[in-house]
Amino acid sequence: MSIPQSGGGPIEDFAELAELLASGCKPKSEWRLGTEHEKFGFLTDSHLPLPYAGRRSVSALFDGLIARYGWAPVREGDNIIGLTRDGANISLEPGGQFELSGAPLADANATRAELENHLTEVKSIADPLGIGFMGIGAAPEWRHDQMPVMPKGRYRLMTEYMGQVGTHGTQMMYRTCTVQVNLDYASEADMVQKLRVALALQPVATALFASSPFFEGRPNGHKSWRSRIWRGLDDSRTGMLPFAFQPGMGFQAYVDWVLDVPMYFVYRDGRYINALGQSFRDFLKGELPALPGEKPTLSDWADHMTTVFPEARIKKYIEMRGADSGDAPHIVALPAFWTGLMYDQTALDAAWDLVKNFDSETREELRVAASVDGLQGEAGDVKLIDLARAAVGLAHMGLVSRGLNEERLLAPLMQSLATGKTQADRLLELYNGPWGRSLAPIYEATRL
Repeated sequence: MSIPQSGGGPIEDFAELAELLASGCKPKSEWRLGTEHEKFGFLTDSHLPLPYAGRRSVSALFDGLIARYGWAPVREGDNIIGLTRDGANISLEPGGQFELSGAPLADANATRAELENHLTEVKSIADPLGIGFMGIGAAPEWRHDQMPVMPKGRYRLMTEYMGQVGTHGTQMMYRTCTVQVNLDYASEADMVQKLRVALALQPVATALFASSPFFEGRPNGHKSWRSRIWRGLDDSRTGMLPFAFQPGMGFQAYVDWVLDVPMYFVYRDGRYINALGQSFRDFLKGELPALPGEKPTLSDWADHMTTVFPEARIKKYIEMRGADSGDAPHIVALPAFWTGLMYDQTALDAAWDLVKNFDSETREELRVAASVDGLQGEAGDVKLIDLARAAVGLAHMGLVSRGLNEERLLAPLMQSLATGKTQADRLLELYNGPWGRSLAPIYEATRL
């Protein structure tokens, strides 16, 4: 969720940067999972993207959710740019993608209940207005010039910068949707093991959850175009983090990498100050051109950490970032998959055994293969469908050991492994068959 961070005073010591990450360490009894998912709003009669303002708009949805369900507004200037309630948030991605950032919950069953409640609330406001939502990884038909722009200063700066550093940045911002889960760690060593497994197995998540085979009205040659977009965004802040697999990996190594990522902005007094391409290391010395003589706060550091986008990201928890958004069962299957792997030590150790001998080239080749071919992808002698079967099997074992009946939520993944077909494969079959190579039916077919 891209809203300004808060809760940190001036940075007095360089060590505070790593200490902020270390402060996320929790005993296993306090581990939680928080699920975030994005979805595309559209007008049901025209299939056009949902605008920010007007009778049928994001603003109308916000107003209805505030009035009927007690959500509190989050404002930037005069505009409502998000909602908050009971530890959960609803926020907007640049093109109006409607995101639920769920509350920290005890188990994946609670995530399922949270999602069902959220969709019920949203539909009760949206349906009478002729608004629908698609669960899919990339907008199948819309062009960039059709996309609305949300009134958030952060996004205006990012849009300008994306065109300078990569080839697909604005596509990511305005025309993709993801689902991710945020998970806790007990210690620095636990974080390192979980991050390494998370990075190495993100291609499995990309393959299993692939749902974006169309872009600008036609097949794009990929099962996950969303993943392809991330490979053409900004090499300085994305990717598989090869350094995470090197000796000495820990909180400080991650901090050192983030410090070398160029800045986007500094948030002050309700506005975003342009710091595009500037250095947080200079900021620590009071030499940031955007704010001469001023030194950063921990909130500034937390903001900067939200502007790096690797396949798995550390904050005070670990974010799993490799999956396309999809239908409701897949949205819930994602946290179940990673919880099973990460929150049972036997499963986690076995998952590390699966991937510990991969080199950086293999990990990157699997990432590319997952984007292009989904479960049919391979790199060297590693077949993604075989790696996925092993990973889902370990996740199932880990969930069974928790004794909460969460393993049933893996059903969509079990089906994909049994058939070899993901959401993307099934959409392509419909497109080439009953739909007669038209994408008009996809809005209802992927409607949440």
